[in-house]
Amino acid sequence: MATFKDHFSGIAKTYAASRPGYPAALYDAISAVVPASARVWEPGCGSGQATRALSERFAHVFATDPSAQQIEHHWANREHPANVTLAVETAETTSLPDSSVGLIVVAQALHWFDRTRFFASCERVMQPGGVLAAWTYQDIVFTDDLAPAAEALRDDIDRYWPPERDDVDIGYTDYAWPFAALPAPSMWLTAEWNLAQLLGYFGSLSATVCFRADTGQDPVQLHAPALAEAWGDPAQVRTMRWPLVLHLRRKPTLEEQAAKEQAAGP
Repeated sequence: MATFKDHFSGIAKTYAASRPGYPAALYDAISAVVPASARVWEPGCGSGQATRALSERFAHVFATDPSAQQIEHHWANREHPANVTLAVETAETTSLPDSSVGLIVVAQALHWFDRTRFFASCERVMQPGGVLAAWTYQDIVFTDDLAPAAEALRDDIDRYWPPERDDVDIGYTDYAWPFAALPAPSMWLTAEWNLAQLLGYFGSLSATVCFRADTGQDPVQLHAPALAEAWGDPAQVRTMRWPLVLHLRRKPTLEEQAAKEQAAGP
């Protein structure tokens, strides 16, 4: 197994329990440009936040992650769907054969990859006309009485974000993508959470993990009293909202590639 940037193996159980699910509109946008018969590769699948919905819409999902702990806590290991295969693999060195998938999906993970090597893998395993769908969600947008307490926590962990966090903040806009862009809608990721769920989410952030390792303290515990005071009844449910940025990229068909080469001349 090649080395990889591992911020989540040690909190795999928390990650599985605390990350939000993705909206149906996201999968609708992908299904609009990829047939249901497609075989899917989902590198960096984590604990399966996206895998379930992909398996409901497409013929087969090969879900991979370099973290054995993440795969251990993957949704498919509990429900064993017939059309999902799990493997511990890096995104850069997949075992998939050439031209074997019609859709590659990367959910909130592309910023961790060696993109030069990963995009080369996409070129190799993607069928002509196939689609690469990659998305990221940014910080929760707080516009209510929670904002001061939440921002105080985020201020404490801010310097502990890995440098890849900058890629999330700008929505992957400066990547050297391998294929031509398809139109992709703007959308929001939302979740209906109680206080414990919000605290669990803050505990699953890579900056929180780094803060704990450096200081020996848990920033979520430090700020939990202020968050609890602002929240009120801990069982109360509030709507959390994250900006979600989707990129869709399509590999040329054989006919399109031939036409391009002919136009380029000798």
